[in-house]
Amino acid sequence: MSRKLHVLIAASVLALAVSASAAQAQTTVTFWHSFNNKSGEALEEIIGKYEAANPEVDVQAEYVGNYNDIVARLQAAIPANRAPDAVILEVTRYGLFADGGVLADLTPYFDADPLKDELYDYARQIGVIGDKNYIVPFNSSTPVLYYNKDIFARAGIEGEPDLSTFEQIADAAQTVSDALASEGITGIAAPGQFARWGLVMANGSDLIDATTGEILLDDPKTIEAYEWMASLVHDRQLASADGVTEEDNGRDAFLAGKVGIMMNSTGNYVGARDALGEDLGVLPMPCNDGCAVPIGGAGIGILANSPQEAQDAAYDFVSYAASAEANAIWFAATGYLPINRNSAEQPVAAEALASQPGIDVAINSLPNAHGRARTPVVTWMRTNEYDMWQAMALGQRPVEETLIQFAEETRAEEARTSN
Repeated sequence: MSRKLHVLIAASVLALAVSASAAQAQTTVTFWHSFNNKSGEALEEIIGKYEAANPEVDVQAEYVGNYNDIVARLQAAIPANRAPDAVILEVTRYGLFADGGVLADLTPYFDADPLKDELYDYARQIGVIGDKNYIVPFNSSTPVLYYNKDIFARAGIEGEPDLSTFEQIADAAQTVSDALASEGITGIAAPGQFARWGLVMANGSDLIDATTGEILLDDPKTIEAYEWMASLVHDRQLASADGVTEEDNGRDAFLAGKVGIMMNSTGNYVGARDALGEDLGVLPMPCNDGCAVPIGGAGIGILANSPQEAQDAAYDFVSYAASAEANAIWFAATGYLPINRNSAEQPVAAEALASQPGIDVAINSLPNAHGRARTPVVTWMRTNEYDMWQAMALGQRPVEETLIQFAEETRAEEARTSN
């Protein structure tokens, strides 16, 4: 064997050994999330960029389902020791796991991370309960009001409409229904839970006070907002009942050009734009009795019982996911709010702002945006609110009676779980 060939073989063996050693040294981070379709593609791009810069970390991402699915699966996985290292948790639901010691306190990581100075104030507050930080925001949103410009024009509503009060919205929906019902077009989609929360806040109230934890489900302003929402379905028949029993139906009908108005997350912007093109109109949520919108979306938490090296690697990925580079990719691909002050300076975000009319509406609403309660009882309340809403919207139970009873049940649940 020639010396040259011997050297080449030795070098190849060494390279393979180094490669195998590096592979063995990789830290795996299992990550459960709730994003598919275009959102899932954007997440994959972010993970790919992170792994390319950090080959020692392998982020194994798994789509689990929606926010409710993640909560249910996590509750089942924890006692079986099958929980992931990191998980997407909706901003009002993570308290359920923080309270039980399931989530790691990220405060030491966050305090030492220069990222904290780049985040908007609202984004820094989302993950905090008491004096501990349990999640770092990833996808943040507010509800906005979408309308179909073509439908409005065909119904005789010219120009950009003023839809800043409940009755202005109802009047526009009535005009659309009167003019186009024969074409199978309805005026408005029944509001989903995020929009319902937003409409309560737009009427000067809340479901649970974010600061004090006071249950406000039976507040007169809350009752008034639900009475108006329910009237869209049962009394005025401006919204289809099938959007009450299955909330995605209203969104899908709007995207199909069969509904005039939809109030939904800014995270639906890109999908709505793809579906309607130049016919998509975007407006802020109404200011019926003061201007206020809820902050929605989710952040990434890290499981407290994961190995320390997995927690360290998970936080490194979480920090990158909230960076200007990653957040700009996410914002441009989905329409979710920027969480990083420097995201808009990134070319991909600047292009989106310049070329996609309406994508900035939620950003402009941020001065009126407020975090929501995130104590453990919120998860219980949100789960049960769906049935309460269905009974009210379908005319099966009176609104005031239903909300008074629901408020009492929520207070009892809070007392039970706090003991």
